[in-house]
Amino acid sequence: MKKVGILGAGSWGTALALLLHSNGHDVTIWSIDKKEVEMLQTERENRGKLPGVKLPLDMSITNDLEEGMKDKDFLVLAVPSIFTRGTARSMKPYIKPGQMIVNVAKGIEESTLMTLSEQIEEELPEADVAVLSGPSHAEEVGRGLPTTCVVGARTRETAEYLQEAFMNEVFRVYTSPDILGIELGGSLKNVIALAAGIADGLGYGDNTKAALITRGIAEITRLGVKMGGKAESFSGLTGIGDLIVTCASVHSRNRKAGYLMGQGKTMQEAMDEVKMVVEGVYSAKAAIKLAEKYQVSMPIIEQVNRVLFENKSASEAVRELMLREGKSELNVLDWE
Repeated sequence: MKKVGILGAGSWGTALALLLHSNGHDVTIWSIDKKEVEMLQTERENRGKLPGVKLPLDMSITNDLEEGMKDKDFLVLAVPSIFTRGTARSMKPYIKPGQMIVNVAKGIEESTLMTLSEQIEEELPEADVAVLSGPSHAEEVGRGLPTTCVVGARTRETAEYLQEAFMNEVFRVYTSPDILGIELGGSLKNVIALAAGIADGLGYGDNTKAALITRGIAEITRLGVKMGGKAESFSGLTGIGDLIVTCASVHSRNRKAGYLMGQGKTMQEAMDEVKMVVEGVYSAKAAIKLAEKYQVSMPIIEQVNRVLFENKSASEAVRELMLREGKSELNVLDWE
C-alpha cells in the first residue's frame, strides 16, 4: 500500500483517487475550494463534475495543502493546466527532496510556451516529475470501464513504480521516456478537438471528422518532432489515441465547446455552457506561437485561433482549409 495525495478534486482527480483507492492505496484528496471539500466530505460525491461516482468513507478529503502532501509516497497533480504553476509554487514549503509528482493535466503555458512538467520542475526542482496521459475520460474511469494510459518519467525506475501503482484489471498503463512527446500530444489534441466540435456544430459528417483527426495528428507530429518529441509517441495512445477520443466523445469538453461555437455561440458563451475548463482554448494561442517559433505549418490550428480570437466564421475557416494549395500527403514518399 502506498500513501497518495491527489491535488485537485475535479472530475479527473476524483476518478483517479477512486482508482488508486480500489488498488489498495491510502488516498487523500486536496482541494483549494473549501465549499468543494465540505460537499465531498458530506455527500461523498462530486455531483457537479462526476455524478454517480461515490467516494469511500475511508478516503480523506482536506483543504489543508500540507495535510494533502505530508508523508506521501507520490502526489498526483490534477488541477486545470492554467493553475499548474501557481499550485506548484504553493507546494514549495511542503515538498521533500525527490518527491514523486505525477501531473495528469494537459496544456501549454502561453506566456512561456513551457509544458506543464517543465513548469513544475522550474517551481519544484527538487521533485521527481512524471506525467500520466492517454485516451481517458474521467466519466469512464470513474465507472471502472477499461482504459489504457501511458506514464512518462525521467527514469525507468520511476515509470515502473507508477505503472505498478495505477495498473489493474480495468486500467492498463504503459511506460515511456518521452515526456515531451506525451505532453505535446495531450495538449495539442484539445485544439484539434475544438475544430472537430465546430465541424459537428456546422452539421458536417464523418468524412470531415476523419479528415480533421488525420490531418490534425499530422500537424501535431510535425511540431512535436521538431521540438524534440519522438514520432512514435504521436502514433500511440497519447497521440492518435487521445486525439480520436477527444474529437469523438460526448464526454469531451473541448469537442462540446467547439460544437456550440459551430452552432453560432461565441467562445465565452460556449465556455460558460460547458461549465468546466476548456483546455484547448488556452492551448490554442500557445500552439500557434510554437508553430511560428519552430517554423512548422499548422493550418488547422491556425484557423481555430482565428475562429476563437478574431471572430472569423467557422464556415469560412473550413472553406479556407479546403481551398489551400494542393499538396502531397506524405513528403517522405518518392515517385518512381
